[in-house]
Amino acid sequence: MPECFEPNADNTRLLRDAFGRFATGVTVITTASSDGPVGITANSFSSLSLDPALVLWSPAKGTRRFKYFEAAPDFAIHILAADQAEICEGFARNMHAFDNLDMTINAQGVPLINNCLTRLECRHVATHPGGDHVIVVGQVTRAEINQGTPLGFFAGQFGVFQAA
Repeated sequence: MPECFEPNADNTRLLRDAFGRFATGVTVITTASSDGPVGITANSFSSLSLDPALVLWSPAKGTRRFKYFEAAPDFAIHILAADQAEICEGFARNMHAFDNLDMTINAQGVPLINNCLTRLECRHVATHPGGDHVIVVGQVTRAEINQGTPLGFFAGQFGVFQAA
């Protein structure tokens, strides 16, 4: 039997569970900062436009990492492969989880994680309000695609996509 409810401050867990029913890919977004390279795990990523090449993602205002990403001039979005759940978990716990990663730094100082399914290097275009998050829009300046199976996320658990 479905559970119907009106979202309010007393049932945010239920709303979060409802949002979690949307299967997503998993990304790690990185940028340079005065405190060194930082990263954050995010599933709030979407392509936005082909011409110009735009993407968006939505960091939460209440996180300790927000100040690094709200208006970072440059950032990279790493779409993770099925064998990269450890990278996701590392950045979910620690914004400086770059130890032992195969990575490089681009000309803008942004840390780039190698061997991801896709990597999008972006320049910040706009930030828009979005409740307890903001919507960050970036223009893709460089992209890299690799072969592999995507890491998926559904109802709080990792999984893989299998074509029908």
